[in-house]
Amino acid sequence: TNAQQVTAMAPGVSTVQPNGEANYAIAIRGVANSDFTTNVESPVALYMDEVYISQMSGAGFQLFDMERVEILRGPQGTLFGRNATGGLVHYITRKPEAGFDGYMKGTVGDNDQYRVEGAIGGGTDTLSVRFSGAYHNNDGYIDNRLNRDEDLNDADDKTARLQVLWSPTENIEFLVSGRHAEQDIRTGFFENVSSVESGKLTPGVPNPVLGGYTDNDGDVWAGDYDEPGFNDLKSDGLTGTLKWDLGAFRLTSITDKSTVKRDYIEDTDASPVNFAQFFLTTDADQFSQEIRLDGEVDAFQWVAGVYYLDLDIDDSNGIMINAFFDPNGELAADGGPELGLNNPYTSELESYSAFGQLDIPLGEEFTLIAGARYIDDDKDFEYKIDVVEFQDQRSRKFNAPRNIAELETLASYKGSSDDQEWSARLQLDWALNDDWLLYAGWNRGVKGGGFNAPIFPLNPPLGYNDDAMSYDPEKLDAFEVGFKSTLFDGIMQFNGATYYYDYKDYQAFNIIGIDTLTFNTDAESYGAEVEVQTSPLDGLDILFGASYNNIDVDIGPEEVSSVQSPEWNLNGLVRYEWPMFGGSVAVQGDIQYRDEHFFSLTNAETVEEDGYWLSNASLSYTTESGKWQGMVFVNNLTDEEYLVQTFDLSGLDVFGFTEQYYGRPRWWGASIQYNWGN
Repeated sequence: TNAQQVTAMAPGVSTVQPNGEANYAIAIRGVANSDFTTNVESPVALYMDEVYISQMSGAGFQLFDMERVEILRGPQGTLFGRNATGGLVHYITRKPEAGFDGYMKGTVGDNDQYRVEGAIGGGTDTLSVRFSGAYHNNDGYIDNRLNRDEDLNDADDKTARLQVLWSPTENIEFLVSGRHAEQDIRTGFFENVSSVESGKLTPGVPNPVLGGYTDNDGDVWAGDYDEPGFNDLKSDGLTGTLKWDLGAFRLTSITDKSTVKRDYIEDTDASPVNFAQFFLTTDADQFSQEIRLDGEVDAFQWVAGVYYLDLDIDDSNGIMINAFFDPNGELAADGGPELGLNNPYTSELESYSAFGQLDIPLGEEFTLIAGARYIDDDKDFEYKIDVVEFQDQRSRKFNAPRNIAELETLASYKGSSDDQEWSARLQLDWALNDDWLLYAGWNRGVKGGGFNAPIFPLNPPLGYNDDAMSYDPEKLDAFEVGFKSTLFDGIMQFNGATYYYDYKDYQAFNIIGIDTLTFNTDAESYGAEVEVQTSPLDGLDILFGASYNNIDVDIGPEEVSSVQSPEWNLNGLVRYEWPMFGGSVAVQGDIQYRDEHFFSLTNAETVEEDGYWLSNASLSYTTESGKWQGMVFVNNLTDEEYLVQTFDLSGLDVFGFTEQYYGRPRWWGASIQYNWGN
């Protein structure tokens, strides 16, 4: 039902939450994006039905009525060209078909959770329709000790999808898909840990910046939040996909229009003191068009096409400083208009590309794969940082023009870029027999350049120039050798790979306080992964995966580990199903491990996660007809406390604390599903 469940069983792949449940990104082989500002595209691309999802704030969608999910590791610059240096995740929904079918599923669980999802569809061979949707609600799992009615990280998500498939002939099909999603949750939860020394955790030491406040109860899922934040998100999309078999080749056209609108604000100080609230807004409009041709002659296969992307962003970020020190040195707030920073910025991108790939047979055993893509990115960017007065700090429309009085513009910046990049692929496949495939290849991946949108004034103040505000495209040469095999008469699938990545102008991401800055440097990484899927007995399925990754980023004279890049990732799953009660019963358990990693290039104590194990378990019953299924489950079975993000605001010259964001605690639930039709 969510992205974490998909990535948990893929070696070297994990879900990253740069700012809690309001943002999602995927990390593959140590390549990740932890930037919570919305003008930054991820190096691991996300696609939904072949449509690129550019906005991280629009990536936290519910998964329902899905056909499958494809995870591709390593650069995918030839066929999936947009910013896929790390790899990509492709979500493929179930399409309309003739006949009549559907399902309904209801879930109840911890923290008064209830979730309903379902789909209904059908039609003829010429015209068919499918409607699906999901609604999820819970009261929140973060206890707000100041107001129990405002527990944080709740759920209030609703989404719907309507698809119409028209097939006027056997050779033509045209699919129109419309989608809408909404989210309105109380978010911005952080555990406030005293850090009065720069880069150090000093739990229990009173923080004078917050009037001596400290959180000592030892509960990482509880806090004192005087101003609970919210994430108000709406996304819409309309896609038209034409597939036309012309005999000698096939034509595919994919046209998409998408929008993402978001208002986000949080209790940054995570304390009962009305001190500071960080916010950001998103207003993104995206249009894309892809046209491609593909075909084959005997064993020779080819594909070629063009791609266009137009992305207009009108965003902002900033902070409200809601407190001041009175003449006696006491921290106070008057509850009226408050000073702060408001930083609006716009970004306009036009991207054109052309691509092609050939699969060339070299005898019966060998196949040569060669591909390339040429990309032209034109981007314009405008940014300014204003000192403002928020007329009503508690307004739901905190960033509305009527609520902001501009006092002074501290700095402004205008920049543009016109970058030409190319990616390529060259790979040799060797099919030893029906059970073994060996391959060796080189992939060149690229990620477009961009611009920073800092929250606080840069140091020095006169640093608003191209060197500080912009970064160049990233280039990656990836070399990989691996194998795929089927063993023991099909009982086991065993795959392995080893790789070396050489980056030029690596887009290093750093968090300084709550500011995020990207800059170019060099980096290299190497690693390996293995995965096993086997069914040694009737009804028994076993999955196991392990990955190792070592990435070094050049920071001046030093080399440090990149963000969200553990050396070791392990995953395992065991499922056993047997007949009982006229149907079948299945018990399943899974486990995953993430090694030590950091959330900032400082690699300081304040941004470190030591590593953790997560486990889940479920018990299900399915009737013989498959119409009904019931399940009980427990996620995070051991109630593990694990960090998914931290922001280092340590030192009394800053805020004197560290924000720690923890993943979900133990969560139980039960569901029942009914299927009908085909």
